[in-house]
Formats: sequence, structure tokens, C-alpha cells
Amino acid sequence: MSKRLVRRKRKKVRRLRVFLFVVLLLLIGVVGIGGYLAVQTMQAASESYDDLGREKSDLREEAVSISNDPVSVLLMGIEDYQSEGDHGRTDTLMVATFNPDDENLKLVSIPRDTLVEIAGRGHEDKINHAHAYGGKKMTIETVENFLDIPIDYYATVNFDAFKNIIDILGGVTVDVPFNFEQNSDDRKAEKLQFYEGEMELDGRHALAYARMRMSDPRGDIGRNERQQEVIEAIIDKTLSLGTISKVDDLVQEVGNNVETNLRVSEGLAFVKKYSNFRTSNIEKLNVETYPTRINGVSYQIPEEESLHELRAELKDHLEITSFTDSTESYEQVSGY
Repeated sequence: MSKRLVRRKRKKVRRLRVFLFVVLLLLIGVVGIGGYLAVQTMQAASESYDDLGREKSDLREEAVSISNDPVSVLLMGIEDYQSEGDHGRTDTLMVATFNPDDENLKLVSIPRDTLVEIAGRGHEDKINHAHAYGGKKMTIETVENFLDIPIDYYATVNFDAFKNIIDILGGVTVDVPFNFEQNSDDRKAEKLQFYEGEMELDGRHALAYARMRMSDPRGDIGRNERQQEVIEAIIDKTLSLGTISKVDDLVQEVGNNVETNLRVSEGLAFVKKYSNFRTSNIEKLNVETYPTRINGVSYQIPEEESLHELRAELKDHLEITSFTDSTESYEQVSGY
């Protein structure tokens, strides 16, 4: 084989691996649709596109470009099995910020029971209720108000897509921190067993592993770390050469189970810009909270100083110079 053909083959393999990485990020909610220039991919991408009537965030003076500017992406994992997709609650909320200068990703997990002011409602509630009240748009605006940063892009994914994509990849490997059991999310309601140490998980077990919190002494913090661990495991699997043969099945999941406001052209530009991305470029962050009960209901209250620092770090990564931080509202308004 000539050197030219070898280089061409390596370039094609690299392009496919990058595409798979971006598609998987979308499916788990971090970014969007990648650059495999096939008709079926373009069709799947078109089916999943919904801009929600937002040309840009209200917190942006001008629209941004995902390939040229620092941007943020909101993942919404939708708990829609009871509502049949109609305004179910968000079981998972993650915010990723990208900066093209350092090609790094900061990944923030927001506890689902965090007490925040729901955008447009004028009262406080658990942040995962925003989607039930007003869908994706209200959730985006609530997260913007909470973190005091613009949300430029979003992606939603349901439980079925999460499980299917992991099964297509042949499972993921995680390091279970302790023995526990967790109900499956399907009608069987089977108690799935997890054992301390390295475990290979299929989609059904991976979802249960990422969702469990009642048996974790750290509550939402432990849950958030397990969700981030699963994301890294998916990315690692995506970057392996053996994943290339599964492109068609992965693309089908995008069209069927994911919604996003990232256009195909933007996804292609993103692939080119972040072609050297690896899991080592991910910095995992958390919203530090403490538990309390208000009128018999459990909530997580953000730690004021930690939230202030998190907002500042995200703004710095997004190169936002205007600061309107008002973290004191949480403890003062709630009285805790």
C-alpha cells in the first residue's frame, strides 16, 4: 500500500472517530452532531434540530459561533416515561463550556433537587421541575439565571437513547465505589446489583448506575460524579477504532431520540476545531449544596461561596467580563 493511501486511510479513520465522539457527546447531552458526510447522517441531524425560536441567549449581545467563540451547552436528560415525552422532569442537568483557545471542556452537574427561582414563574422550586412547567425553553432560562451565564446550545436525550447508545457500543466500564442495588427504569422494576470495583455495564445497568442516589452517602454529589464517570467511559469507547462499524446505528439514535439547536454546519465546524479533543481535556465541576427540608419537602441549597466561585470560573472560561452575581439570594430568600 502506498504512503499516500495509508495517509488517506488514517485521515478517514480519524474523521470518523471525531464524528463518533461528537455524536456521542450529543446523545449524552454535552454537544451536538458531527461530521460524517453521509445522506443518512444529514437526515438524522435535520430531524433532531429545534432552535426553540431563540436566535441567541438573551444574555448575549451578539450571537456566537461554536467553532470560533467560547460557548456553553446544556444537557437535559428527560424523565419522560410517565408523561410520554410531554414536559417530563429533567432527571439530569449538565452544563458544558468550551473554549477554542485551550480546547478544554468544563463539565458542571446540577443536582436535580437544587432550590432555584423558576424562570417566568416568580417562585422557587426544584430545578428539575422547570421542564415540567415550561419545557426546554423554561429550563434553559432557569439554568441561565442560576449560573448567571448564557446557554448557547442545548441537547435533550431520553432514557431509551442513553441505554441504546451504550448497548450499540457494547457496554462501558466503570469503577463502582461500593456495593449497592438499584431498580431498573423499565416495567420489570428489577433490582440490579452493583459490586465494588471495576464492572462492565450494558445500557440498562449504566442508566441505573448513573441515576442511583438513595444508597449513596454523598447523595447528589456521588450521583453527579457517577454520571460524569459514565460520560467519560462513553467518550473513551467512542474514540476506539472498533466503534467505526457502528456509525449507522449511532446516527439513527440521533434522529430518533435527540433534540438540539446545533445545526449540521456548526457541527462540522466544531469537528474541525476540536479534532484533537480527548477525555484529558475535561474538567469536572459540581454545584456544592447542602440538604434541607421546607414544608416537609427535601431540597438542596447551593453553598453561597462555592456558587459564586463556580459562576466566576464559568464566566472566565466563556470570556464574559460582565458580572451580575447575586448568590446571596438563595440563603436569604429561602431563610436557610
